[in-house]
Amino acid sequence: MPEIDVYRQVSIATGSKLVFIAGQVAWDADGVTVGEGDLAAQVEQCHLNIGTALAEVGGSFDDVAKLTVYVVDWTPDKMPLFLEGVTRAATKLGITPVPPGTLLGVAALDVPDHLVEVEATAILD
Repeated sequence: MPEIDVYRQVSIATGSKLVFIAGQVAWDADGVTVGEGDLAAQVEQCHLNIGTALAEVGGSFDDVAKLTVYVVDWTPDKMPLFLEGVTRAATKLGITPVPPGTLLGVAALDVPDHLVEVEATAILD
């Protein structure tokens, strides 16, 4: 498989506790949308929210087996903005590369201002 700079192609999970983190959108701790209209900012916030949720259960991105990303009206020309957001979040979280994942284009999310949603599956010892 080709090596990709921003994420791993494969992850091996060990442990005994499965953690499923619901889709995270670009809300801050007060429920305010971060980066309205800015895909990179929203991707970054989603990943930071995943990091917060992982920390609350005693985990980190090292424990993530898979991410699933949903992007509104996805087209390949949005990839640079998406990768910018991932890179900024990875830098803040001190991770590189991010876990493997799947990116899916969707027509809409639950709130019209949300451009992206990210969910995670992690394995903790």
